[in-house]
Amino acid sequence: MKFADRMSRLGTESAFEVLARAQRLEKETGMEYIHLMIGEPDFDTPKNIRDAATLALEDGFTHYTPAFGLPETREAISEYYFKLRGVRYDPEQIVVTPGSKEIMFSLIMMLGEPGVEIVYPNPGYPIYKSVIDFSGATAVPIALKEENQFRLDVDELDRLTNSNTRLLIINSPQNPTGGVLNREDVERIYKLACEKDFLVMTDEVYSRIIYDTKFETISQFDEKQERVIVTDGLSKVFAMCGWRVGWGLMPKSIAPGIARLQTNITSCATSFIQKATIEALLGNQDEPKKMIAEFQRRRDFIVDGLNEIEGFSCLKPLGAFYVWPNIRETGWTSGELAEHFMTKLGVAGLAGTAFGSEGEGYLRFSYANSIENIEKALVRMKKAMPNLIKEPV
Repeated sequence: MKFADRMSRLGTESAFEVLARAQRLEKETGMEYIHLMIGEPDFDTPKNIRDAATLALEDGFTHYTPAFGLPETREAISEYYFKLRGVRYDPEQIVVTPGSKEIMFSLIMMLGEPGVEIVYPNPGYPIYKSVIDFSGATAVPIALKEENQFRLDVDELDRLTNSNTRLLIINSPQNPTGGVLNREDVERIYKLACEKDFLVMTDEVYSRIIYDTKFETISQFDEKQERVIVTDGLSKVFAMCGWRVGWGLMPKSIAPGIARLQTNITSCATSFIQKATIEALLGNQDEPKKMIAEFQRRRDFIVDGLNEIEGFSCLKPLGAFYVWPNIRETGWTSGELAEHFMTKLGVAGLAGTAFGSEGEGYLRFSYANSIENIEKALVRMKKAMPNLIKEPV
């Protein structure tokens, strides 16, 4: 079978591959595996949201909706974002999709073509580079360094961008590092985008899962709403990964193109889930707040534990639900150590290189898991590492 050449440029998301392999190994070996690879909350979707979806089904919301999304859902998203960030987007600037990935994919495909450069974070969510490559554009990585708390270096961004730069992708709080951009960072990024005339896609799916600091959105500086595209969704904050609902807030000139692509790909987001989205965003927020508080408790626990493991050092992330321990002093490469932990210890995490070349020397563990399971993983790694230390690479 002959496939189009562009298929060779399309990457994948390692977390799902490692999950499938860990589940297979668990079945084959009988070993208890600790699954710290996937970015999915272990909580149930709050009952008020489930009830809203059930009611919508019973009321017959099982048909197509406009490609943009239900008007009432887009109004709810507009109101939610205004309450959360103090920035108002009109409903016609909002497109609802089956997960925020579709906004990312559609935007990159709209903007990316040969001769165009798109800047993305490295390490970063692997789908960014995958889709940039697929579009035919040149993927330009900007390194996120530990010495800068894994925040984007705006001076480096200035050096990397030029007249061919069409889009910058930022993600704060960041997957995989948990780094968070501050107000000065996003303001400087916005000014640079204006000076060099490129768009900014800000992936804000973790923006409510933040600790010890304040989230700052770059959209607050885009007063004319002509340069920033915000992507968000319900998966992380509301424990709704499998529901597949996300959205984008964007310039009026971009929204019709995103909706047209959705017409060609999925037609629309699921109707009854769009009704439940209204309840999620504007209904009772007690359960999401409890989840975030629990994530913070787990963060403190896992960071303290990792820093007690020989050869490990780990900054305390300011957001999301991942830790990004530095394992250079172990003498192992990221891939080797992740593989050893998986096959010998039953601890399934991800090699840092799954998120780009700058991930060498790091591992990623998700603490969207119970304290009990996190403790089991820490005990196994702490016990094993004294016998595993090599000369640093």
